[in-house]
Amino acid sequence: MSLPPLLGRRILVTRAAHQAGKLSQGMRALGAEPVEVPVLEIHPPASFTPLDAALRQFASYDWLILTSANAVHALVERAAALGISVSQLAWLKVAAVGASTAAEARKAGFKVAFIPQAYVAESLVEGLLQTLQSKPSGQRILLARAAVVRDVIPESLRLAGVAVDVVDAYCNVLPKAAPEQLRSAIRSGIDAVTFTSSSSATHLAEAARAANVAWPIALVPAVSIGPVTSKTLRELGWPPAAEADPSDITGLIAAVVCVLRRELI
Repeated sequence: MSLPPLLGRRILVTRAAHQAGKLSQGMRALGAEPVEVPVLEIHPPASFTPLDAALRQFASYDWLILTSANAVHALVERAAALGISVSQLAWLKVAAVGASTAAEARKAGFKVAFIPQAYVAESLVEGLLQTLQSKPSGQRILLARAAVVRDVIPESLRLAGVAVDVVDAYCNVLPKAAPEQLRSAIRSGIDAVTFTSSSSATHLAEAARAANVAWPIALVPAVSIGPVTSKTLRELGWPPAAEADPSDITGLIAAVVCVLRRELI
């Protein structure tokens, strides 16, 4: 019987605490020891005013774009606070950036009409414009997302003549415990670091600065979930050793296996 491919390997997991489960469980199933250092905490946006205004005028939109499971949860929670149920929004066409986001949207009661083939913003824009086809300029779209993210989706859709309103549904904040947790993880040794978003990369870099830890972490490969995250890592001076394909948790785990097997050759 062959040994599990990640037996004894310590893999840093940077996902938010409430989202780390699937990645950590997948690592354990392959013999690894996941080392969870959450570098993201979900907080309310600086102001609910834009989101509340959008929720109160949902009937004016043709599509809703959701770029994360966190956006789904934040939207549903805020709608409930305003006395609006998802059933009132069930007619709205939803575009979800990936399968996990789509699953959470369906669970919440939304009808998902579009998921891109590749789980990245550029693929979502391309596929959605093809779906809109003959009359993109006649469509009005709401994009609910995290505060302070890149503007590829709204910019590209507006260039095609689509009316897009962007609202912050939540924001990502570095947890206070992250720097010390990172310092402790590095002292004990890690074999690879996984990144599931651009925010996880920028926040881990922030945690490293606060912990006086060298960046990038010496002799430790970074593994990225997709091209956007990879681009951010390169900008931060830590080019990824591998990128997931497909850009999901299963693909990320497979990429980790490829990287660490390569080291043994």
